[in-house]
Amino acid sequence: MRRLFILVLIALLAGVGVVAIIETDPGYVLVAYGNYTVETSLWVGVVLLTVFTLLIYLVVRLIRRLVGGQQSLTSWVSGRRARASSRLTTRGLISYIEGNWTRARRQLLRGARNSEAPLINYLMAARSSYRLNEPDKMREYLGAAEDAESEAGIAVELTQAELRLHSGKYEQALATLVRARRNAGRHPYVLDLLHRAYYGLKDWPELAALLPELKKYKVMSPEALEELEREVYTQKLSASAVDVDAASALQRVWQKVPTHLKNDPAVIYAYVDLLVQGEHYAAADKVIVRALKQHWDSNLVREYGYVVGQDSAKQLATAEAWLPAHPDDAQLLLTLGRLAARGELWGKARDYFERSYRQERTAEVCAELGRLLVALGEPKVAGAYYREGLLLRETGLPELPMPERSAVQAKS
Repeated sequence: MRRLFILVLIALLAGVGVVAIIETDPGYVLVAYGNYTVETSLWVGVVLLTVFTLLIYLVVRLIRRLVGGQQSLTSWVSGRRARASSRLTTRGLISYIEGNWTRARRQLLRGARNSEAPLINYLMAARSSYRLNEPDKMREYLGAAEDAESEAGIAVELTQAELRLHSGKYEQALATLVRARRNAGRHPYVLDLLHRAYYGLKDWPELAALLPELKKYKVMSPEALEELEREVYTQKLSASAVDVDAASALQRVWQKVPTHLKNDPAVIYAYVDLLVQGEHYAAADKVIVRALKQHWDSNLVREYGYVVGQDSAKQLATAEAWLPAHPDDAQLLLTLGRLAARGELWGKARDYFERSYRQERTAEVCAELGRLLVALGEPKVAGAYYREGLLLRETGLPELPMPERSAVQAKS
């Protein structure tokens, strides 16, 4: 309140001062333009000038508002179209996820008209066309996507390759991916698609060459990469086994197998199995004995029973040395029975087979006991083992009623 009083007082004093000045000397102003003249006092002229200046300011401000209003209207209309485009794009994506390909494509293409970034619309429209089995439309929209964004070449190529992979056109997809592989560091997804293309073509050498990059750029999980690596080298070993010089080819591939896979039971087993099938028994013997020193594997022990060595007694002694540490291993006992039979130690072979049978009743051990007992002159016991082995093998027999034994004997 006090401050307001002081301000009013100052204004009154200023007004009195101005009035005093005007009365002392009103001044004189003459404005002449052509045949027109305007005469007035200085203070009236100042007031008129002030009013004129204020009018000019108001006019300029009004013009600016009108111009700004047009721009705002234009911006509002553009914004409305952009929002509508965004809504259509969103609906199109939802329709695509729901599997409504035709509606999805229509919404995506409508959304692309006023979109500042229509790339995603055209790419998804191409995917919808693929789902609708319209390859010409698919290529058209992929071309539109590339035209819409100059830097979208890789994205278009990856989409095209992915769709071809999905339809099983591995060679065509591979041709596209080889071009897109220029910078795997920036586009690691190329490597994933390449892996799928090579896998579809069963091109194991190329997949093996790709493995380091898949690992470097962490394209796959460690578990999936390990599984792929295991399969690649297993398949390479299998492919080499059909060469003319299979033994040398197998050995060359085995030398290229990574060290950690040479200790993998599945890979070792695949290698040994191929050696045994090719009758490369000496190599198989060495690999099995060396591997079992590192890690016990019943499957490898079973394979040892198929190795036909030059010294069966030495083989039997080697396998029997494993028995104290694994007395209840059914596969080891089965292998010992086979090695004893190969050395014509019939009693020992029977004993090992029967011990294996007691540990695990399988069709395989029943068959071994059956044929040995037939040769030993015990056909009835052999027949019992054969019947049991047959029933163990045929586990999918349906439940059927069986005649009672007493009724059968009465009829006979």
